[in-house]
Amino acid sequence: MGAGAKHQLVFVDRLLVTLVHLRHGATHDVLACWFDVDRSTITRAVGEVRPLLAERGCTISPGVRLRTLAEVVDHLGTGGKTGIVDGTEIRVRRPAAGRKDRDKFISGKSKQNAVKAMVVTDADGRVLFCSPTQPGNCADITHARQSGLVKLLADGPAVEILADAGYQGLGAQTAGRVVTPPHRKFKKNAPAWYEEMHERQRKAHSSRRIRVEHGIAHLKNWRALARHLGRREHTSDTVQAIAALLSHQQTADLIPALRK
Repeated sequence: MGAGAKHQLVFVDRLLVTLVHLRHGATHDVLACWFDVDRSTITRAVGEVRPLLAERGCTISPGVRLRTLAEVVDHLGTGGKTGIVDGTEIRVRRPAAGRKDRDKFISGKSKQNAVKAMVVTDADGRVLFCSPTQPGNCADITHARQSGLVKLLADGPAVEILADAGYQGLGAQTAGRVVTPPHRKFKKNAPAWYEEMHERQRKAHSSRRIRVEHGIAHLKNWRALARHLGRREHTSDTVQAIAALLSHQQTADLIPALRK
């Protein structure tokens, strides 16, 4: 049986199809069997709903939603809260042979084809923002600059942003708003007291920053981000959609809001 008019999915079913696909990684063929429709109907439903979820932004409280990085910085500054930033990689299919930018997707860290997203959480590890993805060879500090984070922090409210060593150098560019692990002043033959102090400071910073790893781990629990097997240009919508879903304390307003 083909995909006739009687097999068209209502909005609630299109939303459910997208959620199952993102959460469990069910293929379009399998979902088509479950919902008794043609595969093209499932593909069209996911293609329609996924961008809606991505545009929704991260809900931090009922009626308060953060859609842009500027809104995140203002939120942290207004509330006097600490933010944490880090990059995460998502494996993608290898680009076709002969593509000019093929090497850009090879991550220097994982040595695999990947794209990278920048994640911002609060001090409790709650995801506040996920950036559009960049090719895997993009450095974390470059990604932060290209996303506008450095300019927003330099010109915006006083806010503390914790980051790992991949962002060292941004502190000077943001008037100290980006806090990275302490520099090691002694490369060789460091005194014992300095080694002890440096290790203590490094662990103190790491214990505060680790919350962002918990937020990223929650994202990666969704099968769609464990390894993205779809088209690379859809990965940005996928990661932002999942971030929006995770941020909801209550999902009762999800369906009517998406219908607007």
